[in-house]
Amino acid sequence: MDDPVTKDKSLEAWIWDAACSIRGAKDAAKYKDYILPLIFTKRLCDVFDDEVNRIAAEIGSRKKAFQLVKADHKLVRFYLPLEPDDPEQLVWSVIRKLSDKIGEGVTTHMRAIARENSLLEGIIDRVDFNATTHGQRDLDDDRLSNLIEAISTKRLGLEDVESDIIGKSYEYLIRQFAENSGKSAGEIYTPGEVSEIMARTLSPDPGMEIYDPTCGSGSLLIRCQLAMEAKMRAAKQTNIAPVKLFGQEYVPETWAMANMNMIIHDMEGKIEIGDTFKNPRFRNEKNGKLRTFDRVVANPMWNQNWFAEADYENDELDRFLAGFPGKSSADWGWLQHIQASLKSKSGTQQGGRAAVVLDTGAASRGSGNEGTNKEKEARKWFVDQDIIESVLYLPENLFYNTSAPGIVIFLNKDKPDSRLGKVFLVNASQVFEKGDPKNFIPRDGIDRIVETLTAWKEEEKFSRIVDLAELRKNDYNISPSRYIHTGDAETYRPLAEIVEELDVIEAEAKEADRALRTILKQLEA
Repeated sequence: MDDPVTKDKSLEAWIWDAACSIRGAKDAAKYKDYILPLIFTKRLCDVFDDEVNRIAAEIGSRKKAFQLVKADHKLVRFYLPLEPDDPEQLVWSVIRKLSDKIGEGVTTHMRAIARENSLLEGIIDRVDFNATTHGQRDLDDDRLSNLIEAISTKRLGLEDVESDIIGKSYEYLIRQFAENSGKSAGEIYTPGEVSEIMARTLSPDPGMEIYDPTCGSGSLLIRCQLAMEAKMRAAKQTNIAPVKLFGQEYVPETWAMANMNMIIHDMEGKIEIGDTFKNPRFRNEKNGKLRTFDRVVANPMWNQNWFAEADYENDELDRFLAGFPGKSSADWGWLQHIQASLKSKSGTQQGGRAAVVLDTGAASRGSGNEGTNKEKEARKWFVDQDIIESVLYLPENLFYNTSAPGIVIFLNKDKPDSRLGKVFLVNASQVFEKGDPKNFIPRDGIDRIVETLTAWKEEEKFSRIVDLAELRKNDYNISPSRYIHTGDAETYRPLAEIVEELDVIEAEAKEADRALRTILKQLEA
């Protein structure tokens, strides 16, 4: 049986070689549309070969095994209708040996696999490898052949790689796209250090239901499963129930990627497609109300400005109790959806917890200004409800779509009595190492942040417990940088944060001006 495996190259280097094999045929952010379905299919083929070999060892030959599996698809997890002319050859060779009309052949094979496996429909058959634009192939056969050949050099069977290593390679490739193309790719990728901090701090238990309303590639959800497994290993517990993962994603290609990520990690998950803000798909089957979860993780696009006041007022799910936070930023709109998606404490049922990545301005915009500010009023509601447990201020230049630092807001509907009436603030702005092109939080920094957040451990110039009375005194500013200065010279807020706040104030002034002009015209009439 042919075996084109390259043993000496890392999975990351191999997967990037595949991307580079079509460099120039597409913008970097588009590489994934071709590479990820093919790599996913290569994994399916290699695992299918492993399953066929297992059956062949019992009944005598791969030829008989192919016949048996064709007659009973339940013998394998995914049935692949790809049978090589020589049954001793790898199943992937059916794709690898395409020599004429390669794009058409790959598309046909992908669609055939999807037809045989309902779980894969709409996931691996989305891409037309033969697509053209104005008569020109988007990815010509020569480059597609190079891509297939690059992917063929690594075996991805059950004994070759673990599922989480494949997942890490997906994240690596996504990160590379982000570094090469900026915002469009960065929107679907949360840096691994931030994901790990969120998951470990939330500390999910076996069997919990975890939700991400803006799930992107699914990495935050997967990180929660891995964090739970690591916690159980440390406690020497085995035979544990997996967490159940739920996500919703707006972009079809990214939705497909999240599903591939779930399947390749062999995790229990359901990823819906659609606009979560206007039409959340996870509802209670009995009454149609919003479904609630044990944990919620999210990194929504920051400062979205395309939701109007009517979207809040016309909501039928009672999500927006804190009100319309203004047109300029939906950050506190997303937080309202998330808090409504958390289980409430009731009897033996624990209240849910969440970790949400937002722009730093969400913690302070409107505070200190004369008069009212809609975003501050929404933030005030959360503070007064005592739902905010912690706020983490991140280092600058971690994210691929911005150099701004970002914050993580932790919500808890079941705060311990000792934490009621208080919020824990952590200023981790200095916990990073310089990277190219982005900074990163080192391993000891991740551990330090998680241990501090978990224990509510106060440390000079790093973390503080703040009473709600002090937050109210400071006009509901909950930014850790307001209360914790990391050095003697650092007495001012970061410039990026100030500029973002000024942009919002300017947008609000324009909105107020338009409203005033409308009223004046009505009076004139």
